[in-house]
Amino acid sequence: MTDDATLLDELLEQEERLVFDRFDNETAILLGTRILERARSAKQAVVVDISRGDQRLFYAALAGTSPDNEFWVAGKIAVVKRFGHSSFYVGQKARIRGVDFADASLVDKQQFRAHGGCFPIIVANVGIVGTATVSGLPQAEDHALVVAVIEEVLAEIGSGEARTEVWTA
Repeated sequence: MTDDATLLDELLEQEERLVFDRFDNETAILLGTRILERARSAKQAVVVDISRGDQRLFYAALAGTSPDNEFWVAGKIAVVKRFGHSSFYVGQKARIRGVDFADASLVDKQQFRAHGGCFPIIVANVGIVGTATVSGLPQAEDHALVVAVIEEVLAEIGSGEARTEVWTA
């Protein structure tokens, strides 16, 4: 297997593994706060956006960011919503194929940004319900920050059979 194929497999494995049992406002705030805390401790200038559907549940912009980061956040979210995978996966898949993402996907380059940093919020037996997005670092680092904190939060609150509580609608 090539390094590129391994990367794509790893990115898909993250999406299969990082699944919430539920995703409510409190979970969004916890996730956003944890990403923010980790970025602050590493002295990273990032914007953090946690959304469910079209509702932004958490947003913060640390010192050193600019309005340009909002452009990147919106573009990364558009990719996840349209293609159903992390923005990093979609961008890397196009790169590996040797095509320009926007041209090959017939999307507006100003509205769709297939760069790392937006990860789908996936709920078991439901599917994608939202996004967790970071902008401000190189794309692989944006992606890694989001994934690391989602892993941390899921380990804390439990997921799947690891949950100590069962939530029913």
